[in-house]
Amino acid sequence: MAASARRPIAVFCRDTHSDAPDMVCEINTTPLIDIMLVLLITLIIALPLMTHGVTIDLPHGSPPVALPQPQVIELDIDADGTVLWNGTTLQNLQQLEDYLRAEAPKEPQPEIRLRPSPHVKYDYVAKVLALAQRNHLKKIGFVNTTRFED
Repeated sequence: MAASARRPIAVFCRDTHSDAPDMVCEINTTPLIDIMLVLLITLIIALPLMTHGVTIDLPHGSPPVALPQPQVIELDIDADGTVLWNGTTLQNLQQLEDYLRAEAPKEPQPEIRLRPSPHVKYDYVAKVLALAQRNHLKKIGFVNTTRFED
């Protein structure tokens, strides 16, 4: 018996309808594009229906109460260790502690803006910070520290 000369049948292959024995093996994308267009049109139609707003009755309350601004205390420390309280020279650290003790219980607690001289010893600054901490003052910040950059 003679072996038959059949061409193998491949999936996604089609004849070229010519005399050439070659087959073209490609996926026919036309039905896929049609399906995608139908899904896209369905999505475009259905999306506005799903995004409708829901009305919610929210409670109407009074506006929040404005908190009072804390008092600002300017503490300057000169190069010789002299402490200035809002521009007033203090005699010693005991007087500073008395001032801090008087300011600590205030509500809201005052904000201390510490401005040491670039030439003051750190020991003086550390003592002032320790006094503020000992009197439970929490809002302490260094001001104008760009003078220390060289």
